[in-house]
Amino acid sequence: MQVIGVPKTIDGDLKNDMIETSFGFDTATKIYSELVGNICRDVNSATKYWHFIRLMGRSASHITMEVGFQTQPNITLIGEEILAKKMTLADVVDSIVKLVVKRAEVGKNFGVILVPEGLIEFIPEIKALIKELNDLLAKYEEELKHLDTLKEKKEFVYKSLDPKLAELMKSLPDGIESQLMLDRDPHGNVMVSQIETEKLLVQMAEEKLKNMKKAGTYKGKFSAITHFFGYEGRCGFPTNFDTNYCYALGYNAVVLIANGFTGYMSSVRNLTKAPSQWLAGGVPITMMMNIERRKGEDKAVIQKALVELDGKPFKALAAMRDKLAMDDMYLFPGPIQYFGPASVVDATTKTLQFERGNKK
Repeated sequence: MQVIGVPKTIDGDLKNDMIETSFGFDTATKIYSELVGNICRDVNSATKYWHFIRLMGRSASHITMEVGFQTQPNITLIGEEILAKKMTLADVVDSIVKLVVKRAEVGKNFGVILVPEGLIEFIPEIKALIKELNDLLAKYEEELKHLDTLKEKKEFVYKSLDPKLAELMKSLPDGIESQLMLDRDPHGNVMVSQIETEKLLVQMAEEKLKNMKKAGTYKGKFSAITHFFGYEGRCGFPTNFDTNYCYALGYNAVVLIANGFTGYMSSVRNLTKAPSQWLAGGVPITMMMNIERRKGEDKAVIQKALVELDGKPFKALAAMRDKLAMDDMYLFPGPIQYFGPASVVDATTKTLQFERGNKK
């Protein structure tokens, strides 16, 4: 038997020198950008709500960053940056509240915030809690099965956790705390798509703003609406780019099989050029693997490519941050286009243009 892989992941975190992007990422981010763009258009008209929008991407913030480029909201949270800066949950909320207050001072009680699905796992203190929870729930799986209520399971976990992590878990809102205890995915990891991080941020921001209002340091209005865009984006009708890319990947996989290869990933590169200029080949899957913790054990898995904070895409987004925060530079990309100028209908993601093209 011969096995040839193709680079598939919604998160866009399967990429390296030989794999420029995963298929479907272009389609999903354009669909999300249409939805977020619609909200940006509405918020610019209604001028009375803060929209907290959580986007798919459990292990990396690529989707959120790309949609940030396409729609230019007021805040685009990047999990990898929060991890690098060792920000606590309170720090993240403080950064949001600071902007809410600043905009309120000029009469802007509205805005749009993008939240990556996996944000909560990038906050160091929460990351440590989730890591220990994953190990504990795997280790005591049988014991927990015999406990009838969620309250009993929580009490069991509190006693088994490091005391500081137990206190952190108890400090979280009941709904979020319960979501951390839900069933794990097939790899034994917490199902972050079921953790409503956007609602957690809203609840904590509301509490802080309420206290500031009592102290007389905030006089604005804060009305928040939350959204989660996930499955809406990953099974949409494909873009021209993804259609061409998938055809090339599949055709190339057949060529690799016909030439006796196995254990390889189909690789198509030079993707910012026209398809006639793409370069096809193959890369051994083993060169992309590293050791990760799964169900309490170390296993070899394909290494995830996270957002690089010293990379061109993130630096470009960071350079725009102050103007986006206050100047309402919202973009409304609209639906995916299939007919018209190649510069529009065949355009790749902004991320890929920064990484592999000539975009500065």
